[in-house]
Order: sequence, then C-alpha cells, then structure tokens
Amino acid sequence: MTRFNIPFIKYFRYAIIISFVIILAGIIALFSNGLNRGIDFTGGTILHLRLGEGYQMNEVRNVLAPYDLSGVPLQRAGGDQISGNEVIIKAPHLEEPIRQEIITSFMEKWPEMTTEDILRVDNVGAVIGGELTREAFLALFIAAIGMIIYITLRFEFKFSLAAILALLHDAFVIIAIFSIFRVEINSPFIAAVLTIIGYSINDTIIIFDRIRENMKIRRQKPIEEVVNESINETLTRTIGTSVTTLLVLISLFVAFNYFVGGMDLKAFSLALLIGVISGTYSSIFIAGPLWAFWRSRGMKREKTPA
Repeated sequence: MTRFNIPFIKYFRYAIIISFVIILAGIIALFSNGLNRGIDFTGGTILHLRLGEGYQMNEVRNVLAPYDLSGVPLQRAGGDQISGNEVIIKAPHLEEPIRQEIITSFMEKWPEMTTEDILRVDNVGAVIGGELTREAFLALFIAAIGMIIYITLRFEFKFSLAAILALLHDAFVIIAIFSIFRVEINSPFIAAVLTIIGYSINDTIIIFDRIRENMKIRRQKPIEEVVNESINETLTRTIGTSVTTLLVLISLFVAFNYFVGGMDLKAFSLALLIGVISGTYSSIFIAGPLWAFWRSRGMKREKTPA
C-alpha cells in the first residue's frame, strides 16, 4: 500500500531545470578554469617524512606555510590514520633547493629527526593519473553497455536509456560541483564517481522493477499515475538506504577533515556525499518520470492515425 502520495511526475520539469542549471554552471566553470587537478594528474613532488608520534597536521601545515604550501594534500602514514608517525606531502613540482629548505624546516621543528627519517623525496609525473583516467572511461563505457543490455532484456530499451541518462546526470553533477568550487581532485575522485554509478543504478532498478509490476496489475491507469505510485511505494526504502549511507559518509567526511587530514580522502568522501544525494534525487525525480514521458509520447504517436 502506498504510504506517500507525492506528485513526483508533476515536479519532473522543475527537476530537469535544477539539474540543467547546476550542470550548465559546471560546464561554464570547466571552460573557464577547468578542474583543479591534483598531483596524480599534473605531477609534482612527494615528501615522505617520519616526524615521530603525536604530531598534528596543523603543525605540518605551519611548517609548509612560508613556502605557500599550507593547502597541499597531506596523508598520515606509518601506522593507523590517527596515531601514525609519518606524513606524506604531495606538493607541486619543487626544485632541489626548495626541497632541502623544507626538509631543514621540518628538522628544526622536530629536532629528533635524522636523515634516516627522510623516507622519500621524489618528483613524479602525471602518467598514473592519465592512465587511470583512460581506464576509468573504458570501464565506464563497458559498464554502460552492460547495463543497457541487462536493463533492455529485463525491462525494455527505454528503461535502459532513462537509467543511463540518470547515471550520467549524477556523474556530471559531481564534476560540476567540484569544478565550481575548485575542489582538488586526484585518483580517488575517479573511484568515487565509479562507486556512485554502481550505487545509483541500484536505486533506479528497484524503482523500475516496481513500475513494471504495477504496469501489469494497473493497466487501466495512466502511465504517469502508475509511475508516481511506484516511486511513492519504494520511497521509504530509497530514503532509508540513502540516509543510512549518508550518515556513514558524513562521519568519514568529518573525520578526514578534522582528524585524519588526508586531502585525497576528503575529496573522495565529498564526491561520495554529493553522488549519493544526486543519485537518490535522479532515481526519484528523473529516471522514472523520464521513462513515463517517453512512453506516453510513444503511445500517443501509436494512436495518431497516419
């Protein structure tokens, strides 16, 4: 029995407008400034130092501040993410004299440091990021083809198109927001986008499955009404799953921001947060109503005499 009676079909056009505005703003930001690519994509310098137990990330940033590096990604290592005694610093390309000055500054801040505590000082290229991007796009393409085949066989071709467009919507929303707010991205960002695609399609398939069941037993009702009832019937599950996931992701985001200090993981958790919200939104407001719109237009064309 339907617990809700929210007219989602009625809000379809508004949802399209909201999504269009966000994605358009992202496209403008992309063409204006591009994505804020991190060291995995641009190359740079990695410093891996052993500082000793009990150091704080703010202390590391204070040492880096005179070199205009206080905002670079940092990662705690050498143990767990709270009590590790090592730090990995990912900075733009640094010349040898600057690297030595930074290391000297750290040794002055932590007098117990020796040359043996300088675990790694390397300039790295952007090859890994480029390869990962190509492999991610290939994986995304193969996954899209597989989903189109699966959804077409289980439901129908229009269902698969609606699902793929909803997934692309989620990916573009994440990219748009990261581009607008200039959030730095590294390889974990790609993993987050691929994860969201897998998460979002699950919600969409559940709604599609309910639509298919209701189409069989409510044949006399208009398609729009059947779709609306189907979304309302699955709404409790959809929201419950999303809220549970969001609670975990919010905890991770807070931990990565205030306790752990891993910049890459901050972007990863932020992308997942945005993706889960966007995925829930697109499953409810876009995927099902989009299919209903296409199906209704197709039926009207079939009824129109030649």
